This record gives sequence, C-alpha cells and structure tokens, in this order.
Amino acid sequence: MSLRDDIIKKAKEIESETFLVEDVSYVPTISNSKLTFGCKGLEFEATVLYIDMRGSTAILNSHRKRVVAKIHMLYYHAIVKIAKATGGEIRSFNGDSLLVFYQGTTKQSLSNAVKAAMQMKYAIKTLLNDNLKNYTDIDFGIGIDDGKILATKVGVGGTDETKDLIWIGNAVNKSTKISDNCKSSFNIGISKRVYDNLLDNVKYHEKDNGVFGKQKINMWNQNYFTYNGANEMFYKTSYYWTIE
Repeated sequence: MSLRDDIIKKAKEIESETFLVEDVSYVPTISNSKLTFGCKGLEFEATVLYIDMRGSTAILNSHRKRVVAKIHMLYYHAIVKIAKATGGEIRSFNGDSLLVFYQGTTKQSLSNAVKAAMQMKYAIKTLLNDNLKNYTDIDFGIGIDDGKILATKVGVGGTDETKDLIWIGNAVNKSTKISDNCKSSFNIGISKRVYDNLLDNVKYHEKDNGVFGKQKINMWNQNYFTYNGANEMFYKTSYYWTIE
C-alpha cells in the first residue's frame, strides 16, 4: 500500500468509527492497555497544573547549548520532585513546558496543586536562580484549573518515538491560557473555580498584628483573561511556599 493510500484509508476508518470513552479514576499512562490507536479514550477528573518557562529563546541565544541544557535540567528536576512530593502525576514534557495532573477535583487536590505551584516558585526564584546568577534568572508562568480530561493515544504503533498521549479538555486549555498571563512577580494564576474551592492554608496568609491578634490576608488578586472569546475571572498571587 502506498503512503497516500495508507493515510486515506486510516482517515476513513477514524471518520466512520464510533469513539468509545471509559471513565477512570486515575491518570492514564501511555502503557495503559486500554488505550489503542483506535477511537478509544479514557476520561478522568483532575486538577491541572501547567508551567511554562519565560524568555527561553533569549536564554538560548545568550548562552552555549550545553549551558542551556544545564538550566533546563535544574528547572525540570525541581518541578518534577515538587510535583511528585505533592501527589502530582507528571505528563507531557514539551520544550519549556510541563503538564502535571492531580487526580480528582476535590478541595484537597486543588490545594495540593496550588501548594506545589508555590513551592515551585520558591525553588526556582530562591534556590535555582541563586545557583544560576552567573548565567540568567529563570522566569515562568503557572496556570491551574480543574475538570474532566480525555486521554487518547495518537501516532502509529512501533517504537515510543512514534506515539504519545494527548490530553483534551477545557481544564488543560484554560490552565495554559492562565499561565500565559503570569510572570514575575505574579507567577501563579488559578481559575475562579479553583479559587472558590481552595483550603484556607493556600488562600490566606496569617499575619500577627500584635494587640489586634492574627489577621487573615487574602494572598490572591482578581484579574481577567480572554477565553473562548469571553472575559473570564482568574486570580494571581505573588506568594510562595518555602521548602524544608
């Protein structure tokens, strides 16, 4: 069969086939036997954390490739370690960006993702940039949303280089758009739904005002961004969470 005929044949197969979706309570991996190259997908609920490095082209043009490689190694090592320590599932390395899924859309999963984002800020801005002061400061944006995600396998069979999973859902798209609106010093943004369902420890900062006692200070500022042609409210913060 020619390459042309193969592509046309597959297109007709996909177009005519019914897409089957199964609900699961976990974040799928590419090795999941339920995911094939047919019209099948696994849908799960998750809190989505998307992080993207800022100014990566300028970094590449300012330093040797081996230096840029080291910067990325430090950056991703910190992100992955923090994500896993807070219950996140690492997915989809893509250049300077990364998707992290926290299974579920509970107050706890939302708050875990926000705590991770705050720890990532501390690690990058305080721990990593101190070691990179002879080269560059890393800037970044993080967006967080939650909802139902559909995972499906794309590509062709064979080696791992020819296949991957894609993640479909507004929570993924919206977390990406929110991230686009975040940079130093307000590196972290969350959707209104995430904000409305946070636990107090990642929503408020307690400040001791002496004779007036402890006061709760909201760590988040209200903002707006354009999504699907409409203005949507989201919240940004400049706060971070230290790592012991």
